[in-house]
Amino acid sequence: MARIRPTQVADDAWDDESPVRRRKGFRYAVPVAAAGVAAATIGLVPALANSGDPDLPKISAEELISKIAAADVQQASGTVKITTDLGLPGLPEGLSLGGDDGAASASPESKLPELASGTHTLRFAVDGPDRQRVSIIEDAAEYSVIHNGQEVWAYDSGSNTAFHATAPKDAAAKGEKGQPELPADLRDATPQELAERALAAVDENTEVRVDGTAKVAGRDAYQLKIVPKQDDSTIGSVRIAVDAEKGVPLKFTLTPKSGGKAVVEAGFTKIDFGKPSASGFEFTPPKGTKVTEQGDLEREAAKLDERLDGTGLKGVKPAEELSGLKLIGESWNSVVQFEIPGGLPGGGAASSDAEGAAADLLDSLGDKVKGDFGSGTVFSTRLVNALLTDDGKVFVGAVDKDALIKAADAAK
Repeated sequence: MARIRPTQVADDAWDDESPVRRRKGFRYAVPVAAAGVAAATIGLVPALANSGDPDLPKISAEELISKIAAADVQQASGTVKITTDLGLPGLPEGLSLGGDDGAASASPESKLPELASGTHTLRFAVDGPDRQRVSIIEDAAEYSVIHNGQEVWAYDSGSNTAFHATAPKDAAAKGEKGQPELPADLRDATPQELAERALAAVDENTEVRVDGTAKVAGRDAYQLKIVPKQDDSTIGSVRIAVDAEKGVPLKFTLTPKSGGKAVVEAGFTKIDFGKPSASGFEFTPPKGTKVTEQGDLEREAAKLDERLDGTGLKGVKPAEELSGLKLIGESWNSVVQFEIPGGLPGGGAASSDAEGAAADLLDSLGDKVKGDFGSGTVFSTRLVNALLTDDGKVFVGAVDKDALIKAADAAK
């Protein structure tokens, strides 16, 4: 899928066969199956304009998905507004998991998790696969990530700190995977990336239809609606506004089955498909800026590990590296299972006082449950729920509590 991927700096970006090099910009890689599923599940249902919305030519869901897949946007700039409301509790005031000296405060790993809640405004510019810039606009500060060729900068004007990463100059020539790796938080916040994830989930358990038209960022758009058919899913619907001319997703809205306002809504408020100014991708740290190089983050990670010592969370690895990782169920009812090394804090007979306190904190944030699997705690948001069993197994999915217990029983 042609993505506006502001921090497309993953290792495979230097591979000639990588998605970035193949797309030469932002060609959308919508699964071929999605168009076929759309036709098979709902047929060729045309879009009908609602009162006050653009009067556009009729189009079927299959045709609209194909239009997204054919989109090829090389250059664009504009503003995105994203609102996330998972119902997560905020961290207590003054609590931070970052380093004491703030050396990594400008790194994406430290800054971008803020997008997981609240409302944020992002300003972006894209000029092909090698130049992107995205800024998070705050009341009195701005946080920017700039990718320009082999250079990646992240700058926080509020703290006057910066993060810098550089690819080896000969990495591309040697075919090595050498480009700096940054997290996907920013690109995941764009309507394009969110739409891609939703379309990738389309299968026979999904209803897909075109549901009217709309005006987004001053542009005419079709509305594509995706509805899971499976009862255990916590997702009510996904709505994607697609630019009628360009085929680019302009707005993404995910509504929970429980109702109420959207859990995630990301949409362009301004967009221009012209070539951005080259100067926008140039960056030099202002005088006095504290710069953290990519290699310094390893030392910050070690400090964090020490801060977690005694909580039972020290040494926990990313989900893809956790032991026992597997998928239970299918489609929208899928549940991911993995294990926490050493079990949950306080789960052992010889738990320390710190581990016991951590266990009490976890219990206070969730609901105790029992089943054939034993006992555990369910932690709920408006969309994603997680079951942590007392013996250290974790079951996570966009499904209800009963589905998590059922998955844990089946995995016993």
